[in-house]
Amino acid sequence: MSAVAVLGAGSWGTTLANLLAAKGETVRLWAYEPEVVEAVNRAHENPLFLPGIRLCASLHASADPAEAVRGAGVVVSVAPSHAARAVAGRVRGDVAPGTLVVSATKGIEADSLALMSQVLGECLPGTRFAALSGPSFATEVAQGQPTAVVAAAFDERAALDTQRLFATGAFRVYSGRDVIGVELAGALKNVIAIAAGILEGLGLGHNPRAALITRGLAEITRLGVVMGADPLTFAGLAGMGDLVLTTTGSLSRNRALGLALAGGESFERYRATHRTVAEGANTSRAGVALGARHGVELPIIEKVCEVLFDGKPARDAVPELMGRELKAEQWR
Repeated sequence: MSAVAVLGAGSWGTTLANLLAAKGETVRLWAYEPEVVEAVNRAHENPLFLPGIRLCASLHASADPAEAVRGAGVVVSVAPSHAARAVAGRVRGDVAPGTLVVSATKGIEADSLALMSQVLGECLPGTRFAALSGPSFATEVAQGQPTAVVAAAFDERAALDTQRLFATGAFRVYSGRDVIGVELAGALKNVIAIAAGILEGLGLGHNPRAALITRGLAEITRLGVVMGADPLTFAGLAGMGDLVLTTTGSLSRNRALGLALAGGESFERYRATHRTVAEGANTSRAGVALGARHGVELPIIEKVCEVLFDGKPARDAVPELMGRELKAEQWR
């Protein structure tokens, strides 16, 4: 393929850019922070977001997103969900029709409740879209540890092109067509991961965590099916796979936020002291709003949102969830 532009030089954007550069692709990485641009081009590293990883010398960083995407056959969007629309809008006139746009962002736009496929479809009309998601901590991918993800697209060719572009001996990419399910699972699992951190921070054990993961997946699946997703997606890499990773892995930013909340730290204070805020925080609000819009009950996501934004003590959320009206797990 022709040049690849990666928009967003956080840990995941830098990792994906470096993966493609190592495959021999011509990659241009746009970074918001000038110090990241300088470090990537001069020292071949990104100490701000991906410390300890040596980057390919061929990887070029730019401070101008239009320069990065100009003439690129593939644009990989890795900007945080709250910034994805603004970043895409800056390059709208420089992305040619037919360009493959791959979203590696796991989030939901807060105001519109739009998935990234909708945001990028509006901002970059005439392009082809694929969503890349799955259990993939950036540091482990950058280290070359075996990882499996899924590339989902409405159009099979876009999914297969994305699969071939990113696949390596250590980064296995499956193809799929359920864009809604893959995007929704990737976003909402972050909220459940915050809840998992809260449980751990409260000193609770394996039984509560197993229940949380299982019932969290049930919530995500209920909402996804109502929104048109395939329920089988939530048993796959973008669903159960990513949910297990982020609820149990020590590298999870969302789990770390939950641990802090359980320790009594407010979300406002946590946000003020961290450069990157876990996507699950704003996604909890979006999830609650989507549940209300579609008439779907999401009790775990709702409690996380209350802890984050309404001042509910984390310790109070657990008995409130356990004391809800008794129900059947499944009834057909």
